[in-house]
Amino acid sequence: MMGPAHSLSGAAAWLGVGAAAAAAGHPMPWPVLVVGALICAGAALAPDLDHKSATISRAFGPISRGLCEVVDNLSYAVYKATKSRQDPRRTGGHRTLTHTWLWAVLIGGGTSVLAITGGRWAVLAILFVHLVLAVEGLLWRAARVSSDVLVWLLGATSAWILAGVLDKPGYGADWLFTGPGQEYLWLGLPIILGALVHCVGDALTVSGCPILWPIPIAGKRWYPMGPPKAMRFRAGSWVELKVLMPVFMLLGGVGGAAALNFI
Repeated sequence: MMGPAHSLSGAAAWLGVGAAAAAAGHPMPWPVLVVGALICAGAALAPDLDHKSATISRAFGPISRGLCEVVDNLSYAVYKATKSRQDPRRTGGHRTLTHTWLWAVLIGGGTSVLAITGGRWAVLAILFVHLVLAVEGLLWRAARVSSDVLVWLLGATSAWILAGVLDKPGYGADWLFTGPGQEYLWLGLPIILGALVHCVGDALTVSGCPILWPIPIAGKRWYPMGPPKAMRFRAGSWVELKVLMPVFMLLGGVGGAAALNFI
């Protein structure tokens, strides 16, 4: 799928989690719902850091472009080192390592560790990166015609304001994990969810997605998971733009309303 659909699906997924939490009698504070949805929207773009034309690879100028090259080479090296005889030959690392459940868990877990060990500046950096990506994904056309600096300023300002809100007692810094020193440990959860939702979205396209690596399936270590081929679509097709994106918006709206006990 394309960037906007990925971001919308990520935001809708976190709002759905908020609705489930409210139904279970443990509602999220509204800042956690909002910040989590934005982080998940940004994280839903992150697996495509292995592709030089992806939104995330352009979002931070030469820094993200350089990181993209590193991730692409790493992904390709892991693919070559672990592929079976049935796995096809490749010329790059796109839709390999970063499009797996294991990568999602490692990145999300690493983010949580960084959040609780790095202090406020680490939290601000995590928020900044994902808020910039959320702007790039959710406001795709508007972000494309604006300058990168304006998007970065918006991300930095929003990160500072939202971190200040979350730090207030009862507003969510210690949501879910209430032990001493565990503030913001939950930040890794929307990142894991965003990456997994990205993989599921890509699995719906014609190429499929090796979400379950390194579990071998049908003799392939990098088996491209997905529905029957007749049910798949090409990225950017009318199915994605005219059907899936409106569905994501609707589900996100319903989930958000339920999470806030409006319905």
